[in-house]
Amino acid sequence: MTMLAIRHATLITPDAVVTDGTVLAAGSRIQAVGGPDLPLPAGVETRDANGLLLAPGFLDLQINGGFGLDFTADPATIWGVAAALPRFGVTSFLPTVITSPLETVRAAQDVLAAGPPPDWRGARPLGLHLEGPYLNPGKKGAHNPTHLRPPSVAEVAGWSPAAGVRLVTLAPELPGALEVIAALAGRGVVVSAGHSLATFDEAVAGFDAGARYATHLFNAMPALHHREPGLAAAALADPRAVIGLIPDGLHVHPALVALVWRLLSPARLNLVTDAMAAMGMPPGEYALGDFRVTVDGASARLADGTLAGCVLSLDAILRAFVGFTGATPAEAIATVTATPARLLGLERLGRIAPGGDADLVLLTPDLRVVETFVAGESGFRIV
Repeated sequence: MTMLAIRHATLITPDAVVTDGTVLAAGSRIQAVGGPDLPLPAGVETRDANGLLLAPGFLDLQINGGFGLDFTADPATIWGVAAALPRFGVTSFLPTVITSPLETVRAAQDVLAAGPPPDWRGARPLGLHLEGPYLNPGKKGAHNPTHLRPPSVAEVAGWSPAAGVRLVTLAPELPGALEVIAALAGRGVVVSAGHSLATFDEAVAGFDAGARYATHLFNAMPALHHREPGLAAAALADPRAVIGLIPDGLHVHPALVALVWRLLSPARLNLVTDAMAAMGMPPGEYALGDFRVTVDGASARLADGTLAGCVLSLDAILRAFVGFTGATPAEAIATVTATPARLLGLERLGRIAPGGDADLVLLTPDLRVVETFVAGESGFRIV
């Protein structure tokens, strides 16, 4: 069994920030966490962190693709994108398939069930995020309206974590949506309210039925209004709901990002990229499902100007969030580690503690990735 010790790091643990800390990993698990005097077995591979931050590996719950590849256009690209994600500190993620024929969903399930190619290494896909097809046409965003469908309990019978589906975004106000929410939640799928015209009461009904997440708050939902607060206010007000947010300075104004941060604790906020194929690529034209998207280096838009995902990586999202809010690095890191892991019910992820998965990332104080470890093995390292 390969053993790895990372010494002299500033550890971001579930309970505290520990200076001059040591983490010992045995195979894919964390065996021990301690200070500079933690006993180490003979022959262990050692990294001297020299005071760098050591955080849990990042989880991205909404990513449509990257590096020129789009999961909806071709689900087989999941493994190629996953192989490159550790450069951004990402050790696990939910490949997101947007509104498309149900055959595309089944193809993506088959890709995950078949597993990676031989000798593959990279971030682990934890299951799919299905963003659609049960969305409100009035808030379709960059989704093809041709493939939108009314919610159907029968159609989701094969959706479960065991079958590769972890998260489903739908509009809770649609006829039949509450029954679908209850059915999915009962099987352990996290249901999210999004791409919706729900009133406040309709959104509350969705959370009462079992929804526990809000997809990219403020985007693809009515603006927050003082007499008609809608889904945004219902999600913020409900202590059961975790809020997904894209703090790139474009999807949500920095002042509103800061306001949301003041309202919520790290335990209720999850930062996502909503990255599309252009992440990690130069400006140009890229696919997002059935559409071609123009990317100018800062934004990704359809021909009519509609935002079509994000081009930033998750480490860049974290840095932007800290700049907008003044959150500490530890607070920001929790929103992409402990919070999404808890939402998905994955107790070994998102934490530096004995028994946890040895998914780790070494970071500079300004949250730039130096080295990423997936299951105790280096997946990316700055030379």
